[in-house]
Amino acid sequence: MFNRIKEEIIKKLMVIAGENNVLACQEEIGVYTYDEYVNQLPGCAPEVVVRPGSTEEVSAILKLAAENKIPVTPRGGGTGLAGGCVPVYGGIVLSLQRMNRFVELDRHNQMAVVEAGLTLGEFIQDLEREGFYFPPHPGDEGAMFGGMIATNAGGSRAVKYGVIRNYIRGLEVVLADGQVIRPGGKLIKNSTGYNLLNLFIGSEGTLGIITQAIVQVMSRPTFLRTMVIPFNSIEQAIDNVPLIFEKGIVPMALEFVGLDVINLTERYLNLNWPSHQGEVHLMVIVDSPSEDDLSRMTDQIADVVLENGAIDVFVADTKTKQDEVLKIRSEIYEAIKKETIDILDICVPRSEIPGHMRKVQEVAQKYGLWLPAFGHAGDGNIHTHLMKAKYKNGQMIPINYEEIKDKVEAARQELFRDAANRGGVISGEHGIGLYKKNYLPLSLEAGQIELMKKIKQALDPQGILNPGKIF
Repeated sequence: MFNRIKEEIIKKLMVIAGENNVLACQEEIGVYTYDEYVNQLPGCAPEVVVRPGSTEEVSAILKLAAENKIPVTPRGGGTGLAGGCVPVYGGIVLSLQRMNRFVELDRHNQMAVVEAGLTLGEFIQDLEREGFYFPPHPGDEGAMFGGMIATNAGGSRAVKYGVIRNYIRGLEVVLADGQVIRPGGKLIKNSTGYNLLNLFIGSEGTLGIITQAIVQVMSRPTFLRTMVIPFNSIEQAIDNVPLIFEKGIVPMALEFVGLDVINLTERYLNLNWPSHQGEVHLMVIVDSPSEDDLSRMTDQIADVVLENGAIDVFVADTKTKQDEVLKIRSEIYEAIKKETIDILDICVPRSEIPGHMRKVQEVAQKYGLWLPAFGHAGDGNIHTHLMKAKYKNGQMIPINYEEIKDKVEAARQELFRDAANRGGVISGEHGIGLYKKNYLPLSLEAGQIELMKKIKQALDPQGILNPGKIF
């Protein structure tokens, strides 16, 4: 299918990117065989890792790869959760870590120009020094812009501010044959031809390699307030979500989380959550340029939830308290990762969250599994964790995966089908990558998948760009 990399190709890659930026020994390339997928299942080791320093070098590498039919797997920070940057057929791993410049901050247009290897954390720090703000926050600040754009990353703030797609105004993309195109620009409106910009966003490196982006930024919200609201059941908690929106309030974040994983994460971090009442908590973050308006929204939310089953309302109104709550919520994955088999990334219409959560509970009982589920109540993105452990007396008790693997697979498929029946999809923000590709037909009709394959064929006729992903 693909050709192996000969010594003469490695020498040419060294001429393009520099000898120190072409890695071929096993000790150096081992870390490029997996991402942050919970089981860190290794893919096929790349034959060579190349770290280009410019778009021109990326173009030259892809021309060489196309001429010799060599697969190329682009890689950013390696923080993905679906194996999207894991090579399947060896070949070249193209690491964009050297292309990490903050190229420009255009204050007049409130846009930044960044290279694909700039990390989210670096970008946030650079922006804050200049008095600007970037709302999307997918979680891991080691994530790089190219990867976040390629997966259309989301995060908890998507309910009010949207996902990465909503902030990308222009791209620089290198195609499979080495040609460089620049769809979009420093524009708010654009009805000129097909929207190629959005075609590349979320394409997981299978249609082109993103090397630079024009990113919309904004002024930072002046005031923030975090609320923690305990309920006795998941149904009560989720049923309050539409009631908050009906008041005309759009929170920055609106999360639901069970007390089981909160307890585990508190111990993992040695931090304290504001309440241990009930079974399920809503975490609501509101923001406003006015402190009076913030107080009004907080009061309105408190009135609504207390009338509809909330046990109490806790308000974290200092930065220290807010940071502690956010730290616990953000680190749940790390606290339970050791006994996690998979993190589902299902997204359903907001109104379908209660029904899907009932299905999660039904499936857990049916197969005798512990399936902790939490996520973004405001946008319908639910992260159900398939666990190789039981939860008892506040502890995770490991169980033998081999004894439950068939049940886990059955549970996964039932939940994917339930999502599709509710008008949902199997991934809201992680992408399909390597590990979810077999389940794509459970979410999309055959006609859509075939159309996607035709687009892939048109842009990458030899199939050298991130092969083995999505389909």
